[in-house]
Amino acid sequence: MRTTLEGSRRFAARSRFINALLVMVASAAAGCERKPAEDFASRPSTPVSTGFAAASAPVLPARCVLPTPPQPPPAVPSGPAPGCPTDPESSEALTNPPPVVRVAFPEAGGAAVDAELVRSQRDTTRGLMYRASLGQDRGMLFDLRVRDDHKFWMHNTCIPLDLLYIDEDGLLVGIVENAPTLNDESRGVGCASRFVLEVNAGWSRRHAVKAGQRVGLP
Repeated sequence: MRTTLEGSRRFAARSRFINALLVMVASAAAGCERKPAEDFASRPSTPVSTGFAAASAPVLPARCVLPTPPQPPPAVPSGPAPGCPTDPESSEALTNPPPVVRVAFPEAGGAAVDAELVRSQRDTTRGLMYRASLGQDRGMLFDLRVRDDHKFWMHNTCIPLDLLYIDEDGLLVGIVENAPTLNDESRGVGCASRFVLEVNAGWSRRHAVKAGQRVGLP
């Protein structure tokens, strides 16, 4: 009887031990399952960027402007250049002159030029070729119709020029100063523009016209 009682006690003790062990294991398992949520809740609430959010909020590129340097580039001889070729279309050019428009620079003390406005492929290709002179406040405005990093050259151009690159909203994005005569090197400012205004070399600096200013277009 004693042996049976002691066995029963040992069995009950083992049962209590096993039950306690099961409770501990269950509690530990429950604690492991809660831990990630508890850790997340304890962190500061900060916005998190996702691929979808980034795609739904496009980032606009910075506006491109080539700053005007403090010092001018080397001076170039004034025109007309020696050996300036004869205009093969002089009679046609005189009978079909382009319209003249006013281009203003309100941020440069109100300076302005009267510019021939060219849009056609023929007039754009011809530009100021073969001209022996250009009036002091005169110029040629090219409407190139598309925004691009446009390049110009001085092929058959007998007077030195400043080339002003103007975006479609009137922002002057860069200036090529003192482009030499009869030169086939392509010149640009590395920024998108729609218009290019050609004026006499040195005109821009004499009138304090700089990149980043607004231009009054027709």
